[in-house]
Amino acid sequence: MPVFTYKAYNAAGQVKSGIEDADSARDARVRLRRQGLHVTDIDELATKSDRGKSAFSRAMDRRATKRELPSITRQLATLLRSGIPLNEAMKALVEQIETRRLEIVFRDLRERINAGASFAEGLEQHPGVFPKLYVSMVRAGEASGNNDVVLQRLADFMLKSARTRNKVLSALMYPLIMLSVGAIVVGFLMVKVVPQLIELVEAKGGELPGPTAALKAVTDFFTGYWIPLGVGAVLLVMVVMAIHSRPKGRYAIDKLMLSLPIFGDLFKKQAISRFAVTLSTLLKTGVPILEAIKIVREVVANAVLAKVLDDLHAAILQGADIAGPLKRSGIFPPSVGYMIAVGEQSGELEEILDTLADAYDTEVEVSTERMTAALEPIMIVLLAGIVTFIVFAIVLPMLSLSSTAR
Repeated sequence: MPVFTYKAYNAAGQVKSGIEDADSARDARVRLRRQGLHVTDIDELATKSDRGKSAFSRAMDRRATKRELPSITRQLATLLRSGIPLNEAMKALVEQIETRRLEIVFRDLRERINAGASFAEGLEQHPGVFPKLYVSMVRAGEASGNNDVVLQRLADFMLKSARTRNKVLSALMYPLIMLSVGAIVVGFLMVKVVPQLIELVEAKGGELPGPTAALKAVTDFFTGYWIPLGVGAVLLVMVVMAIHSRPKGRYAIDKLMLSLPIFGDLFKKQAISRFAVTLSTLLKTGVPILEAIKIVREVVANAVLAKVLDDLHAAILQGADIAGPLKRSGIFPPSVGYMIAVGEQSGELEEILDTLADAYDTEVEVSTERMTAALEPIMIVLLAGIVTFIVFAIVLPMLSLSSTAR
């Protein structure tokens, strides 16, 4: 999300300046107007501090911000635990933050806190950096006077979530690399080697063997229709994105993802682990259960699980427990429902959720290893088969030409 610097007048005629996260300058003006500010000057910060950067570079900046935030949060917790006031701790952090965007955000937070705003109120002004979970936990920490403890839990939570996510991404990276390398090799053979060989055979009046003729047909198809194929691929992606942007479409796609033969089980276990660790972290912080479920709904990033949590929220409002709706959902395994029921009855729900999260983190790791082990031989055999066929189709006419020359 872009960051804008602004100058404005408040109702008393005083000049105010600061930064605001928004999708556009117009959205930033609207948000500031709602705060009772009349904007006189507004500019996107990236156009001044990062002039000439591409969209890719800005995306990398956002990734760097997300990567550095857990470390900064942990350092802030340590400073507060040492008895340093919040505004002084923010000043110390600003001097050592490496990511430009995050440095600017923390400078603005320090200014807002010095002006009398609470920490949570300052965080709310930067939704592109601090998610709702972060703001809610800090607000609960301020209410209980345990900001240092809450920030430490936040840092641990973000690091643990990042590790789980990286395990899945690392598992998917190897098959993607193999596919990419295989596609490059096959593409080079079909675009450069095969056409030249076919021209040589046809120039000498030779007849193409069956495999070579089939390979020629495939090559001619892709070289002759690569533009329509490319346009079709782009249109397909756009259609899928349009479907995913609608609630029903997103639900159908997410349900399909959970039912995939190899990946579905992995995605489901990862989502359950994220559910357990997020809910446990929020409850330990003191966030009310209903608000915690709303936040977890956004964190799970799956429409099917989000609907289960919506049903859970409605059931709790009617006096139900947590375990019952989860057991009936068909998404959460029965063991999860039973363990949560035990936690509710014993008053140790947070500890049970931590145990569940650890167990499913292990399950994610095991499933990742199984997925990689299953995909490796399949992809090796598939790529080897394609390359062998191409080589065979290339060698056959060469042997035919050599035998004719004799």
